[in-house]
Amino acid sequence: MTIDFTNICQKYPGLWVALQDDEKTVLASGKTVQEVMKKAQQKGFNEPILFRVPTEVIPYVGSF
Repeated sequence: MTIDFTNICQKYPGLWVALQDDEKTVLASGKTVQEVMKKAQQKGFNEPILFRVPTEVIPYVGSF
């Protein structure tokens, strides 16, 4: 299943985000992994999915 990260990329450019297991719900955001983990743990999520949002989205088409 494809997940659309467009809204996350627009709202959190250049930041780290902690995502819930559904890979859509943002639990926390911040400039460092430590900051984001602390915020997520305070909400009761000890193992969130961490993702650094790029500052700009660049299309990529790969080939072998």
